[in-house]
Amino acid sequence: MTAVTVLLALLAALANASASVLQRRAAVQETDQGGGPGLSILRRLPQLLRRRSWLAGAGMLLLSSLLQAGALATGSLSLVQPLLAAELLFTLAVGSVVFRRRPDARTWLAFVALAGGLALFLLAAAPTAGRDIARPGAWLLGGGGVLGAVVLLWLAARPAPGASRATLLGLASALCFATTAALLKEAVGRLADGPAAMFGHWSLYATGAAGLVAFVLLQGALAAGPLTASQPALTLGDALGSVVLGWVLFAETIHLGLRMLPEAVGVALIGAGSIGLAHAPSVGGQWDTGGPASSPGSTTAVPRTPRR
Repeated sequence: MTAVTVLLALLAALANASASVLQRRAAVQETDQGGGPGLSILRRLPQLLRRRSWLAGAGMLLLSSLLQAGALATGSLSLVQPLLAAELLFTLAVGSVVFRRRPDARTWLAFVALAGGLALFLLAAAPTAGRDIARPGAWLLGGGGVLGAVVLLWLAARPAPGASRATLLGLASALCFATTAALLKEAVGRLADGPAAMFGHWSLYATGAAGLVAFVLLQGALAAGPLTASQPALTLGDALGSVVLGWVLFAETIHLGLRMLPEAVGVALIGAGSIGLAHAPSVGGQWDTGGPASSPGSTTAVPRTPRR
């Protein structure tokens, strides 16, 4: 783990969190002005393109991709992607400024448990680097598995309401983002043979296709429900999915044996954080919308209506 890899990954996490908050703000603005949460991203896209916050979010996603590429060039997939778990806390910090409403203490504790559990798991597992490029047969297994999982999650999300839909679409988007990162690592790994080797390989163009699918699913998750529902699934799904893809594609490994105890504690913290988040008052109080305060007597400030 190098300092450069960690710094680039954390900056990518900050950019990702900022993108989610800004584009969630645009989705809320569109819904408040009659856009309706049920409209598809393709039907809402012309209106969203006129939102400065949505365009700023798209710019932050691009910056995040560049930072992520730099991190993947110096570190393993199973290390870089899980470091993006810091996006959870960045989302709370940035969202508190943008929406002018502080999440309650229970929501903070739930997010800390999620991020802390994942950090503990990764420190104990200590993922090791493997190959720079994957074997062709490995892509059939890894890519096929992700495709099947994404289709099942999308089908399950269609009839689901509100926060449940946001969670399912967030997880589907996370798996696509993990695949995008794996494809990007494959493309960057071929730079050792020169730029022509990278630009002449299918992985570079598949990166764009997978990223587009992930982006569309992300917009659906942001429009379906609050960030407290979609963001944990998005961040943790990306991190854990990347660990699996790193093992399947690039022969990256994690430590087992006695380290399975702290790994199990980390997984338990992730589960406890997920349960706590599902029952947090901020979820019902619509922390990231312009609605009323979550409960009578709450000290949480009501945000002003966001401006374009």
